Amino acid sequence: MAIKDKVDAINEMGTKSYERMNSLSELNMRTWEKLAARQMDAINLLVEQGVRQMKLATESKGVNELVKGEVELAKEVSSRMMEEAKANVELANQVRDAYRDWFQQGMSEVTAEVRKATPSA
Repeated sequence: MAIKDKVDAINEMGTKSYERMNSLSELNMRTWEKLAARQMDAINLLVEQGVRQMKLATESKGVNELVKGEVELAKEVSSRMMEEAKANVELANQVRDAYRDWFQQGMSEVTAEVRKATPSA
């Protein structure tokens, strides 16, 4: 292999490495955006629940009505939090698959480059 070929191969590997790292950073950004959106959904749910709880406490006509309302609110928020947990597990699975695909693609590219650069035996 001539020096020019070696320099070209090094330049190509550097460029491809940069592209891989760029695609990883884009994947990271998309992941964090999704996670931040999920977190904001959970915070909004809890704030909404707090407002409803305060409204119930101020508008209840008696202790029995307050306790009954609290139980209903607790059931509703636990149900919605379970839905959020399931959605988060699904998101985690999607993120895992995206990172695995990114890694496998990178490994196949590296393997192809190594095979191309290595003289056949």
